[in-house]
Amino acid sequence: MGRTAGRGADETRRVILDAATSLVARRGHEVPLADVAEAAGVSKGGLLYHFPTKDDLFAAGATRLFERFRASVFAEASREPAGEPGRLARAYIRVSFADAVGDDTREMIAVAAQLMNVAAVRELSEADGRRWRDDLMGDGLAPATVRLVVAATDGVSAAPLWGAVLAEADAEALERDLLEATRRP
Repeated sequence: MGRTAGRGADETRRVILDAATSLVARRGHEVPLADVAEAAGVSKGGLLYHFPTKDDLFAAGATRLFERFRASVFAEASREPAGEPGRLARAYIRVSFADAVGDDTREMIAVAAQLMNVAAVRELSEADGRRWRDDLMGDGLAPATVRLVVAATDGVSAAPLWGAVLAEADAEALERDLLEATRRP
């Protein structure tokens, strides 16, 4: 299959990453590159031009997920005055809780779980986790508060994969409780 006329390199990469994300969520990280290429409407050679290896494709997909989340959190944080203690933690809570009820949450969790079997992605994830830890620990809150916020927020974010234990009202109350905890000295 030849290149789609009028589609630039960035758009082609986006389409390939979208197709890979969808297929990995449904079929796992062993999905053949030929299937990803077909779903993206490109030749396998075209896919390999943009992503020379499967690990390159998966690392690019994981990086995109990490960057999207980071951008969302920092955009949310920018709604509060700079330098206000807990502002990044509150943004982390709000974005995570909003994402936990989104339609794509289960797919994103499934993709993340599948990609953790890829060494390059695991390394990227660990680096992203260290970066978040540094950012959140430097947000002006007590370390105990940061640990509580991260553990509770990440737990709620992963709940759709296993079946949420908390009722919607409980999750809303937890979000309020966590936000309040970030405002205490």
